Amino acid sequence: MPWNDNANPGPWGSPSGGDDKRDQPRRPSGGGGPRRPGGPDFGGSFDRIAQRLRDLMGGGGGRPRRGLVPIVAGGAFAAWALSGFYVVQPNEQAIVLTFGAYSRSETPGLRYHLPTPIEHVEKVPVTSLKRTDVGGSGPDADSPAESQMLTSDEQIVDVDFSVTWRVADASRYLFATRDPEGAVKAVAESAMREVVGKTQLQPIISTGRGLVQQQTADLMQRTLDAWGAGISVVEVQIRSAGPPPEVVAAFREVNNAEQDADSAENEANTYRNRVINEAKGDASRITNAAQAYREQAVREATGEAARFNQIYTEYRRAPGVTRDRLYIETMQRILQNSNKVVVDSKGASAPIILPPDVFRPKTQLAPPPQVEAAPAQPQPKGGQ
Repeated sequence: MPWNDNANPGPWGSPSGGDDKRDQPRRPSGGGGPRRPGGPDFGGSFDRIAQRLRDLMGGGGGRPRRGLVPIVAGGAFAAWALSGFYVVQPNEQAIVLTFGAYSRSETPGLRYHLPTPIEHVEKVPVTSLKRTDVGGSGPDADSPAESQMLTSDEQIVDVDFSVTWRVADASRYLFATRDPEGAVKAVAESAMREVVGKTQLQPIISTGRGLVQQQTADLMQRTLDAWGAGISVVEVQIRSAGPPPEVVAAFREVNNAEQDADSAENEANTYRNRVINEAKGDASRITNAAQAYREQAVREATGEAARFNQIYTEYRRAPGVTRDRLYIETMQRILQNSNKVVVDSKGASAPIILPPDVFRPKTQLAPPPQVEAAPAQPQPKGGQ
């Protein structure tokens, strides 16, 4: 079926009988071909939408309708006005700028500012901790120009440290310095150099790091407060401190020699303390023994004198009785540990010989000899 066959109507209806084409239906512009029977009419839908827009704008080529301009302008203004809403997170502080100048600070929550270009918002995290490394952030990123410093005893020390800080005042943080992080690094290096310049090498590389860190943090905070930077220094931590790499071997030798000297000095002090303590102990023991002997001798002499006075008093009262008592006590003291033999010399005509055992002390007396039984004599036979 050809398309130019007027006898058979095409998909746009029957052709008109004359030249007037106003009544002829238009060809859809969406597809460029006939619509398949039973399918969706996309081309007709687009035509209807386009026709409605043309009618709304003024009938296809004329002026737009008067009521449309205020609607469009109102919608644009509403969208522009609504663009001023913003949300401040709990860890942030918002700074509102009016034509580029500081206007106010806003706390967390849903906030509003006049839309751009009247007002602009800068959000600054105020609770997040930031870290700045001085002297390099790793072994391969060492910066001798930042880390090498001179101590008070004219020694060179290589100090790598980190500064932990946070924003204390967002407005000052944004406007007081052009580069806040660079300012923190410069102040940290300057403060560390000043503190190290007042400290000797040994405390810095051994037990004095804590004091150096605290003094550096305090000096940094005073400097930043004087600048009005709005930054709070949380902590200064020394990552490594030691001699420069070029003199590490010589420094180790010197350190070993100092340790040997300290060890020898400690041993000498230990020996000195031991000898001195022993001498003090012996001297104290001798002194105490002499004092005890003196006290004993004085007390014994005092007792003997008192006893003699008492005996003398009794002797004056009864001389004979006192002499006899003294004689008896003396003899008792002498003879109480010896064997006593009483010999009556009356009627004796021959010398008396005593055995030696009699004169031995009682504790040394030998046990009596054992008398062995004599063997029995055999009896003669026959009763003789």
